[in-house]
Amino acid sequence: MTTNQHNSAPASASASASPVPASPEGRYAQVNGLTMYYESHGEGRPLVLLHGGVLTIELSFGALLPALAATHRVIAVELQGHGHTADTDREMTVPNLAEDVVALLDTLGIERADLFGFSLGGMTALEMAVRHPERVGRVVLASVPFRQDGYLAEIRDPALHAGSRRLPSQADFQAMADAYTAVAPDPGHFRAFLAKCTAAAGYEGWSEDELRGLSAPALLIAGDTDFVSVEHMATMHRLVPDARLAILPDCLHMDVLRRTELVLPMVESFLAS
Repeated sequence: MTTNQHNSAPASASASASPVPASPEGRYAQVNGLTMYYESHGEGRPLVLLHGGVLTIELSFGALLPALAATHRVIAVELQGHGHTADTDREMTVPNLAEDVVALLDTLGIERADLFGFSLGGMTALEMAVRHPERVGRVVLASVPFRQDGYLAEIRDPALHAGSRRLPSQADFQAMADAYTAVAPDPGHFRAFLAKCTAAAGYEGWSEDELRGLSAPALLIAGDTDFVSVEHMATMHRLVPDARLAILPDCLHMDVLRRTELVLPMVESFLAS
C-alpha cells in the first residue's frame, strides 16, 4: 500500500537539485516514491489533464485549461520526470504513470474523475480506463494508438525520420527544452529524461478484447497528419463500445491541442453529455 500525502512544497529531489517553487495553483503530492507536481483549477466534476511526453501542463493544455476550469475541477498533472516533477531511478512506463495518477486521486480523495490525455498522457489515461474502470468517468484520448503498429512507419523507424513533416519541428523541440530548463528540479537531466520518455512511448499497448471491454465513454481525437494513422483510429473507434471519433483537418501531432477552436467545443460537449 502506498502512503500518500500532499503539501505545497516538495522535498529535494537530490542533494544537488533544489525544487522549483510551485505556482499559486500548484501543489506537490508524495505518490509511489515521486514528488509529483499538480495544479488545481476551478470547481465541479473532477477532470484530470495528462500532458504529452516531454511536455508540461502549459505546453499541452495552456490554451484549453482556462475554459475547462470554468466548468470543472481541473487537476492538471506533471508526470514522472516532466516539468516540476523530478525524475527518479524508476523505469518510466505507461503502467507506472497510470498508477501514479491513481495514487494522486487517492491522495486528493477523488473516487472517480474524467480524463483528458494527449499522446503519452493519453496512453496513461487509456491504461487507467482499462485497469481501473471504477476510477474513470469519461475519457478523452488525443493522438493515442492502442498498439505500436498504429504509428506510421515514418514515426516508428528512425531511418525514415529525415524529411517527415509529421515529427515535431526544431521550434517544438526548443520549446520542450526551454520549458524543462525553466522548471525542472534538475535541468541537466534533460537528455536522459528524453530517452526515458522515448522508451515509455514504446509501450506495447492493449489487446482488442481490452478495448472491447472498456466501460468509459471515449472521445478519440487525432490529426489527419498525426503520428497515428487515420485507419488505426477508425479501428479503435469500432472496437471501443461507446466511442466518438474526431479527425482534425490539416493537423500535425503537435498541433492537435493547439486547434482550440475545434477541440474545445467537442470536448466540452462530450464531457457534459
